Amino acid sequence: MAAASSSPSPSPSPPPAPSPGAASPAEEPRGGGGRPPVPPYVKAAAGSLGGVVEACCLQPIDVVKTRLQLDRAGAYRGIAHCGATVARAEGVRALWKGLTPFATHLTLKYALRLGSNAVLQSAFKDPGTGKVSAQGRLASGFGAGVIEALLIVTPFEVVKIRLQQQKGLSPDLLRYKGPIHCARTIVREEGLFGLWSGALPTVMRNGTNQAAMFTAKNTFDIVLWKKHEGDGKVLQPWQSMISGFLAGTAGPICTGPFDVVKTRLMAQGRTGDIKYTGMVHAIQTIYAEEGLRALWKGLLPRLMRIPPGQAIMWAVADQVMGLYERTYLQPAHL
Repeated sequence: MAAASSSPSPSPSPPPAPSPGAASPAEEPRGGGGRPPVPPYVKAAAGSLGGVVEACCLQPIDVVKTRLQLDRAGAYRGIAHCGATVARAEGVRALWKGLTPFATHLTLKYALRLGSNAVLQSAFKDPGTGKVSAQGRLASGFGAGVIEALLIVTPFEVVKIRLQQQKGLSPDLLRYKGPIHCARTIVREEGLFGLWSGALPTVMRNGTNQAAMFTAKNTFDIVLWKKHEGDGKVLQPWQSMISGFLAGTAGPICTGPFDVVKTRLMAQGRTGDIKYTGMVHAIQTIYAEEGLRALWKGLLPRLMRIPPGQAIMWAVADQVMGLYERTYLQPAHL
């Protein structure tokens, strides 16, 4: 018996210990589960599709916001009165004025925003851990906002605002007959740079907005749903909507003055009666003539449009990216 007990045991050996660099299954979601990242072009396509849905749903709120910001005489007594007045005087279709440039602008803007943010985040990733720091996420968001402001947002919003400030629906009474005619008229009368009126406040607004939005969306996904980027988990649409809605609330409050000044500069053009000579002069003039609160004109309709818009866009975009991740990306087996 003693000899038998001293002979080698045929029992199975214990499972090998994980290597020092391997993550445990419980830790995999935090490190991305070994999955390759969703490519920037997929994120761009997801944002583009979300932008189309958002534009169709929320265009009336944007029209009301623009009319309120351009209202120096106090013709509108609030959001409901403004919307009702426009619908009564110009027809319900007037609440969708500028939809074509708005939808095109959102489609291109979100494609560029999500795509460029993904490229910038890859540049800011820690080469050892593959993670993006909070500072890197802020810088990536700000950079994406600047890029979209210069390439997409400013010229499209100039056309959109010029169309929205026109009153009435009869083509014979309107200066601009449509988006293409509007853009061509601006270039002919004001030069090519007329399409970039108000570029500086637009850059400041969008850069700040996107720095806050991308950081907040990632934070809310982690805190509320334990969702980490690249972990293979796909949020339900309602979860994406909550995260997107919350992430979209801070920007409008912080960037209200930039948005008002942007709208005024874009609406006045570069020829004729030039009331504001630049961003700083516009802020000073509005404050002196209309008071501090005027710099946040249109804030409520912005809060009615941007957070719901982000909710809609992220609900669509997260599903598209999740579908791609489930279909084409598999965890890397080390």
